[in-house]
Amino acid sequence: MASTKVSGAGRKLRYRLTHVSYGGLVGATVLLLASTTPSLLPRGWMFQGIVSGGAAAIGYGIGVFLVWLVRFMISREEPWPSPQKFWWWALAFVAVWDSALMFYWFVRWQNNLRDLMGVERIGYDVIPEIIGVAVVVFLLLMFIGKLWGAATLWVVHTLGKLIPARIATVAGAAVVVALTVALVNGVLVDNIMKALNSSFAAANNETKADVSPPTSPLRSGGPGSTVSWDSLGREGRSNVADGPTVADLTAFNGTPAKEPIRTFAGLDSADDLKDIAEAAVRELERTGGLKRKVVAVGSTTGSGWLNKAYMDSLEYMYNGDTARVSMQYSYLPSWISFLVDKERARQAGRLLFEEVSERVRAIPESERPKIVVFGESLGSFAGEAPFGSIPDLAARTDGALFTGPTFNNSLWRDTTVNRDEGTPEVLPIYQDGKHVRFIAEEDNLGRPASPWLPNRSSYIQHASDPITWWNPRLLFREPDWLKEPRGRDVLHSTHWIPVVTFLQVSADMAVAVDVPDGHGHHYMRAIPYAWADILKPPGWTEAKTRQLLPHLRVDG
Repeated sequence: MASTKVSGAGRKLRYRLTHVSYGGLVGATVLLLASTTPSLLPRGWMFQGIVSGGAAAIGYGIGVFLVWLVRFMISREEPWPSPQKFWWWALAFVAVWDSALMFYWFVRWQNNLRDLMGVERIGYDVIPEIIGVAVVVFLLLMFIGKLWGAATLWVVHTLGKLIPARIATVAGAAVVVALTVALVNGVLVDNIMKALNSSFAAANNETKADVSPPTSPLRSGGPGSTVSWDSLGREGRSNVADGPTVADLTAFNGTPAKEPIRTFAGLDSADDLKDIAEAAVRELERTGGLKRKVVAVGSTTGSGWLNKAYMDSLEYMYNGDTARVSMQYSYLPSWISFLVDKERARQAGRLLFEEVSERVRAIPESERPKIVVFGESLGSFAGEAPFGSIPDLAARTDGALFTGPTFNNSLWRDTTVNRDEGTPEVLPIYQDGKHVRFIAEEDNLGRPASPWLPNRSSYIQHASDPITWWNPRLLFREPDWLKEPRGRDVLHSTHWIPVVTFLQVSADMAVAVDVPDGHGHHYMRAIPYAWADILKPPGWTEAKTRQLLPHLRVDG
């Protein structure tokens, strides 16, 4: 008897794992086709295969759930009949025909997008490769989903022996969902985060091959530094050791240059964020940074990364008479820090600026250096954290420049939402451009034509940057940037589709920097033009900005 029960249970499990839901396949087909619609950025065949396979798996799960929900609500006694063969053949025909058509259009759309961004075109020969990857990903995820579904049905069946069937169904599903969330949050996520922290902490101890300790006392980690070279972290060591030399600056500007000051404090330089900020500013004071013409407060991504074009531009524009101060607040790279370290980023941005501002205010007004702030992506979120409004930013700094802001940037979001009527979300105008300008390229700096007052700030944002436009509201709400005329590098054939657009933009975030400068999350060319208009360095011209561009790069 026991053997019969085991055998019966085994047959049920095999059936649940091998049974294919018609409703699930309908959902899989719909989201598979939707995954080929135009998004913000070009994709390679491997990545698109993963996206399409994942979308199909999500669609399958949604289809299975909706079928179950309808049957649960109708609650008929007799078993539900399976779809007849005609419906299976009809679905197969629609899936094959529409997939062929949509993947044909996928290549067309991809090439139109690639032409906009100057990326090499793809051919129709990538379609079989995309489909092959998509099938593998779909089957793997579907199998995992079936195991989860089988566990849910087992719990429901067990509870059904004790309580009424419909109550058992709801209770069983709730129990499995709760256990899954607890498992994911309490075990899986914790272990993943521990593994990531351990991995990135190890990477933080590495040093890039072309980076060596500075021999100058004007750099953190160098002679006389109050923070050790090893404590700066991988990105911090790269930041302080890199940049134009005195010879580079002198040759470019034709006059003797000063050696730029670069100070930094890493996670291992002090015990907590406040102490790290204080350590960074002590370095600024030690090196004489407060006596330079410009003090630049650079807010990093979590691991300490900074877009080098920011500081290199300032050093060329002021012929080295500059000081930069930054700090690290996480071991994790930007996209992970964005998910788990936002509060640390906010605290780091506020603490560092307040430490610098306090010391600058203590200097007689006629002798104070200019104080500017900058940051990219999560760094822009941290950089704007000390300020409650654009007028507050203007009152407390001599200039600010942020690139690739995130939807969590409160100052950016408030300014964008309250933009002047009739101006687009991708390039808003706020209070007639009196204090802040939004640009995608340098030609936008003169927009609007009204006066741009001193103590200027600017946001550089690309219409095709998924980091900027990703927002959970995309699930069920059409954004203004798709309601309004498209940005210069977004296809007119890109339209909002509930759920689908959210998934598409989420996928685009993974390839946000894999595009040429001026598109996606790749910012460089517009940075020196923006700095030049924000600060108006003495003797600097637009011709010098053009000459500067070949000397800049985003990373080392």
